[in-house]
Amino acid sequence: MPELIAKEAWQGQAAVTRAGLVLAPLQDRPIWSVALFPGGADGAATALESLGLGFPEPNRWVSAAEVRLVWTGRAQAFLMGAEPPAGLAGHAAVTDQSGGWAGVSLSGPAGPEALARLVPVDLRPGSFPAGAAIRAPVNHMSAVILRTGPETVEVWVFRSMARTLWHELTEVLARFEARATVAG
Repeated sequence: MPELIAKEAWQGQAAVTRAGLVLAPLQDRPIWSVALFPGGADGAATALESLGLGFPEPNRWVSAAEVRLVWTGRAQAFLMGAEPPAGLAGHAAVTDQSGGWAGVSLSGPAGPEALARLVPVDLRPGSFPAGAAIRAPVNHMSAVILRTGPETVEVWVFRSMARTLWHELTEVLARFEARATVAG
């Protein structure tokens, strides 16, 4: 019987810098899907208080220290960076997604223009400010996208699509660099 070896999604992958944009792999972290049961919002809010979090508004994410709660759909969120608090399971379906997602950060002033080649949503800071979150396709991949700073977004995809995401984004960055070289 084959023996499987656990590896991080981005093991050995270094950051790439092109055209003033930095694409960097994010470390694997605990990720839990939290889907509220009907009538479970108040009980879940009480349980989440122990982490210093409240359930995020649609298209937003909230954080306390290194822990985030990211809106992922109606009455759904991803708890990132911590184990679910005691009592949450009584008010929501809580499932471990840790091994199923991989993320990258894209930083730089032209990040929204680069992502516009792959994402059919306006990700410029005026439309997608810090604290914003959205489920949207990145080319053909389902993704969760977060604005984490004025010039930084994180893109999370199914782990099976991690290398495809990396390939798609590095291709876009290469084209941006080529265009800057020709224009300059």
